Parts: sequence; structure tokens; C-alpha cells
Amino acid sequence: MSDVTRAKHGRPVHHWRRDLVELAALFTAVAVADVVADLVGHGPDGPMLLAMSALALIATAGFHTWWSRRHGHAPPTGDTGARPAAQSRRTGPTGSPGSKPKSTSTTGSTSESGSEESSATPDPVAEAPTLWRMRTTVRDAPGSLAALCTALAGYQVDILSLQTHPLAEGTVDEFLLRAPGEVAASEITRAVSSAGGSGTWIERADAHDLVDAPTRVLGLATRTALDAAELPLALRQLLGRCTIRSLPATTAGKVREPESVPVEGALEDTVMRLRAPEGGVITVERAYLPFTPTEFARARALVELDARLGPRIPRSQDVLTLPEGNAITVRRADTGDLDAARQMHERCSARTLGMRYHGPVGDVDRYLNHLLSPRFGRTLAVQTASGRIVGLGHLLWDGDETEVALLVEDDWQRRGIGSELLGRLVGMAVEAGCESVYAVTQASNTGMVAAMRGLDLPLDYQIEEGTLVVTARLGAAAGEAKDVADVTEFRKA
Repeated sequence: MSDVTRAKHGRPVHHWRRDLVELAALFTAVAVADVVADLVGHGPDGPMLLAMSALALIATAGFHTWWSRRHGHAPPTGDTGARPAAQSRRTGPTGSPGSKPKSTSTTGSTSESGSEESSATPDPVAEAPTLWRMRTTVRDAPGSLAALCTALAGYQVDILSLQTHPLAEGTVDEFLLRAPGEVAASEITRAVSSAGGSGTWIERADAHDLVDAPTRVLGLATRTALDAAELPLALRQLLGRCTIRSLPATTAGKVREPESVPVEGALEDTVMRLRAPEGGVITVERAYLPFTPTEFARARALVELDARLGPRIPRSQDVLTLPEGNAITVRRADTGDLDAARQMHERCSARTLGMRYHGPVGDVDRYLNHLLSPRFGRTLAVQTASGRIVGLGHLLWDGDETEVALLVEDDWQRRGIGSELLGRLVGMAVEAGCESVYAVTQASNTGMVAAMRGLDLPLDYQIEEGTLVVTARLGAAAGEAKDVADVTEFRKA
């Protein structure tokens, strides 16, 4: 580095040799000026020489201006290690906030940081972050949760929400985590285990889990208050992966002794039993993780809310016009429509009832109480202008592949009523998060087959001894493929 470029207190340090050169240049300029003056004043070509000197000066000034504009503001090359001042203040050599920047040279030599920047290659595209729901049990002691959070921070895992469930021994902590895409679930569970967590359970979450717990519970309570059929679905969303069964107090008109369950319900590790509003028992089972008292209290509150509100269904209805001009109304139905449904049975032919119920038609009325109950699904009724029910469509919670069933009075068949009912039932199944729906009918029931084909969904056909099972996969109807293999099971025992 030359003496001229060294700096002290931010100013260049001048050397005596530079001053001597400047004085010599000054005396030389004075001598040249004196010679030019003599030539102009006493020579025969003085004016011409003066004009040529002026032109030479103008040309020199123009060239200097062009050269300085072209090269004086050229961008720095990779040979210089200088870093912009703003960037040096913002990040250090490692990119961490507040790091002290390394000093750089201005003589064209490459500094350490400049070498790193010029030779760095673009980072590969990072995987998208993953949302996880995790639950683990920690000791009820100061510092236990802090140790767990520190272990997660080691993997750059962000804790979005945390709920605590105190137990008699220890505390169950439920986390919503956002982890880098390359971090596997096994790595997270190992980190939690090393920090003192036990009984750890983890599964993928989605954007819906970002809603805080009180808001989610209030939303489920609202849905339950508006529609009695929402109770099993609300319990499923509240408790996660679980199996929900309902044991009615009466079956086929016969009174059944319910299980011995206290009014306030019973909690046994991975099983909770609650008194159903209509007198039966609702059993909720979860094999992979015990229920906590907090979860039990929330589930019991939903069931009590349902019991206080009594039987109810949304009263909205749609008026449609059939191709021939008749107006019909499509609405929700429940056990209050039992008499009207029985009258429709009386007007249906034995062949129509046989295709619907696949057996003797003498006692089909006994199924209606179960089919119309909102505890086991949802029912749509088609009603004429005179108030007579001429069609019923059922969506029944029956395991992973929810069942759909249709019955249309003979005189009203082949008018598009069945297709209208089926389309609405499939829409309800999509809203409930069902993966598929299936219909059980006879191979000769071309009307039902045509209605299923009219859904424009992927279909699977299985035929056994004249019984046809048509299954429609609902991924296309939902707009995306969803992994809901553990849809709520809400069926009669």
C-alpha cells in the first residue's frame, strides 16, 4: 500500500515528495506561459499560434471529460474486496445481524469477505416448511418446557402455538410447529425425547390448525347449535383421529338397556363415554393417545349444548322447477318427518322398496327412525307444492366410505329428482371431509347407476350375487386430494 493512500482519522496523509512535485509543476507552467507570451507578442505568427493553442486546449478538455465519464464511474470489478457501506453495517461476514464487518482494502487486493462473495454459488432451493401437530408429556418441574423449546430451536423449529393439559403426574403439552422441510418427524421426536419428553405423538397439520383453540371450539359449538347432525363431525374435529359410535336407546322399536354410564360421562384412558341427548350412549375411542381431562371436558360441553338445544335442523330450503314445469322443494329432514316418510313408503311399489332396502319390504318402516335421525347422518327430502314428500336422500356416516341412499316415489321417477338429491348429498360429504361415498343397489337399478355416473367422479364397481356397490372418490369434487382415511365413524352398533 502506498503512503498516499494511507488514512489517518479519515483523511489522506500527504508526503513531502508530493509537495515538491507540485512546486516544480508550478514553476514549469510559469516558464511556459512566459515563452508563449513572447511568441505571441513579438513573433510574426503570434495570433495564429494563439488560436491553435486555444483549439488544442478545448480538444484536451473535451477528451478529458469523455474519459472521466466513461471510466471514472465504472462499477467495481470482482477484484476489489470493498463492500458497500450499507451492507457492511447490516450484516457481518457470516450474515448474522449485528456481526462486526471485516476491514477491507481499496488498493485492488481481494479481502477475505470479498473472496467469499465472488466465489459463492447460489444456494439450492430450500424445501417448503412443514406444519406439524405434536403432543408430548413432560415433568411438571421448572425448566422442563424451556429445555424442550431449546431442543426444537436446535432444528430451527418454530413454535406457532402451545396448549398445556395438566395431569396428576406431569403435563401434556400440545404444539403446533413449523419446521424446515428437510427436517423429518423422527428427528423432531428424537430431539423432544432427549429433552425429557415422553409418549410423543406427531402428525402433519394444515392451515386450518393455525386457528387458535378457543376460536376453533367456538366455531364447532356454533355448527353444533345450528345443526344436530354436526355433533359427530364436531367431536371428530375437536379430538383428532378417533372413532365415534352411537348406541341408541331403542333399536327397531325395541327398548335397549344402555351401557352403565354416569350422567357426567366416563373417561377411561383412550375411551370416553357420554350420555347422548336422546338417551343413548356416544362412545369415542382413540387408540394412539390417551384423552386428557381438558379434552373430555370440551367434548362433554359440546354434547350438553346439543342436549339443551334439542332436535333441530337448518330450515333453509330450495325451490326447483322440474323440466315439465312442476315446482319442488328440497330441504333437510329429520324424525319430525317420520309420518310423511311412512306415507311415501305406502305409495311406493314393492319393486322400488326392494331396490332401496335389498330385502323383505314388509317391515321397511322400522328403518326410517334410524335413517331420519341426525345422529347417524343427514337426510334431504323432496316435497311437492301440496306438502307431500316424494323423495328422500340419505348421507349415512358408515366408516371411511360414507353411504348414500336414494328413494323416489314411482310417479316421480325419471324427472331428475334422484340426480339432484345425489349431487347435494355428495356436496355435503365433501364439506364433511369424506374421502369417498358408496351406494349399494341392485345391478338392475339403472337409475341409480346413471345418477352416480352423472357425478363425473372416478367410480369403482363391485358386483356380488346381484348386489352392486358403486364407490365414488371425492378428491376431484373437493378440488384436491386429501388424506382423510380416518373419517369419523358414527354408526349404530
